[in-house]
Amino acid sequence: MELSNEDNLRLNVLLAQNLQAIRINEGTMTVHALTDQGEAKIVLNPTTRDEQYLKLVKELFSLKITGSPGGYPIFLKRWTRMGHADNTLEHMLLLGEPEAVVAVVHAPNISHDIGVRAWWALPTTEVAIRLMEYPEIAKGELGKELAAYLMEFLPFEEQQVSIVNMVRLCLQGDLITLDDREKLWARAKRRNPFYVGFLHADPMQIPLDNSCCNNHAKISNRLAPLIQAENSYAITLCKLLDANGQRWLETIKLSFKKPVDQDVVISLFIAIGQYFDLPIHTLRLDSRGTRSIEIAIEHSQTVCNKSDNDALKALLNTLDKADHALVEAMLVLAQMGEHTLIPIFSGNESVGTVMRKRLLPLTTPLLEKVDILMG
Repeated sequence: MELSNEDNLRLNVLLAQNLQAIRINEGTMTVHALTDQGEAKIVLNPTTRDEQYLKLVKELFSLKITGSPGGYPIFLKRWTRMGHADNTLEHMLLLGEPEAVVAVVHAPNISHDIGVRAWWALPTTEVAIRLMEYPEIAKGELGKELAAYLMEFLPFEEQQVSIVNMVRLCLQGDLITLDDREKLWARAKRRNPFYVGFLHADPMQIPLDNSCCNNHAKISNRLAPLIQAENSYAITLCKLLDANGQRWLETIKLSFKKPVDQDVVISLFIAIGQYFDLPIHTLRLDSRGTRSIEIAIEHSQTVCNKSDNDALKALLNTLDKADHALVEAMLVLAQMGEHTLIPIFSGNESVGTVMRKRLLPLTTPLLEKVDILMG
């Protein structure tokens, strides 16, 4: 069983060029190639069943590109073990295998050029989401194209946690317009995961009208010397009390109103934990979140009453005693993370109303801390 003479000749001529990526439309039996001169295509003339014929075509690609007809994943395994992972990415885009493209976009780091080629080879939601995770790609020309694609497909996405990720990624920098951002926020009133996506983004992206906390001016003036000395606790407290911080806190409250499933709630708590600077993370009993709100509150009170952390002591000594509650509330939030949910979600798959009832012992005291920080 062999390729037709015509196809064999045309494909070999194609492979002799400087190719950037190859994709195969199995429905129309067409090979598309991205070259230095633009796109090229070859309509195949099968001599056997389409599935068998496509296998022959891919074997030819693999043989020419890697020296072996095995293709992906044999090619990937061999090259990565030889330490040629960087070269692997470019070669994998020439195999005509969607899974190879997925492997490329999940590499630890890829350039904007590789991202452009991968997107051309496999323009799917999964690939778009993954490519947007790379700062170089999100900031490049491809970033706005990917954001527009995700915005278009957001209304049709059924996986709730994917909605969170798509919103989060679209809110990077200036990828979308102010009008598009307003539309995302409007959708959040009907679909809770949109709020969680905003929590992951820069608080400046949150289209709320919250002003600074009432005591922000007084506290920020008092803490000015500590902020100038780069005291992370003072900086973070003032950040929470300013207008952007108040918008972020308000979004937490909105996110807790009707979370839909456990994956979205986990993402919500990850967003809370990631908001805080690293020195605050050092106060955690667990790097991925304290496992109980009660323990978090107790630990927060303990370190505020008796702390050997010079930066934290400087903050507490500068503030009025009445404002120490703000620091305690901040430290409770800083201890939140995905592990905080283990006692609640362990051993059950509850969703909707049942899940929200199970969350109340956690969310009720947590929202009390949010209210303290909002004055």
